[in-house]
Amino acid sequence: MKSTADDRFETEAQARGATCIAGVDEVGRGPLAGPVTAAAVRLLPGKVPPGLGDSKTLTAKRRDILFDLIMDLAEVSIAHASVEEIDEINILRASHLAMVRALQGLPRPPDFALIDGNLLPRDMPCAGQAIVKGDALSLSIAAASIVAKVTRDRLMVDLAQQYPGYGWDRNAGYPTKEHHSALLNIGVTPHHRRSFKPVHNILYQEKYITP
Repeated sequence: MKSTADDRFETEAQARGATCIAGVDEVGRGPLAGPVTAAAVRLLPGKVPPGLGDSKTLTAKRRDILFDLIMDLAEVSIAHASVEEIDEINILRASHLAMVRALQGLPRPPDFALIDGNLLPRDMPCAGQAIVKGDALSLSIAAASIVAKVTRDRLMVDLAQQYPGYGWDRNAGYPTKEHHSALLNIGVTPHHRRSFKPVHNILYQEKYITP
């Protein structure tokens, strides 16, 4: 699938007076385990890696190559919201919290942010625009989607070594058949989201069903 991402949203923001524009995306709303991860990326003039697109449409090898290029050529900030925060404030607000943290971590404070999705996070440190399917439309958001996905996938591979059997190195914590089976047979880890129904149901059954 060829990317249609371009710089029209960045150009429009510049025409309105913005001088420091960042794209923001998150990954990890759907998994049963692990944090939600966000990235904010400011692409610099003349240093835009070729082939940027929605991370979901790229091969893992291509994402890794682009990740390294983005980290070398752009201004990047990566942030997370923890499992505990997800359970406390819900996954949407935790996703937005990670996005705000990513924006706040950029080396230069942006004056405009392009946000993937249909809602702007609360407590944005700057003005912004929400763009549905922004990771396939905006180069800055596409770059952020690649950074966030590669970062989170690598994190889940590391966690898979500590908690084998759930297949996190392959499913990144998403609710695959293997993951569901491991939850039933091995149990719930500290990295599982207790507010998510499949995990909650197992905990509830363990608590109230006696042998």
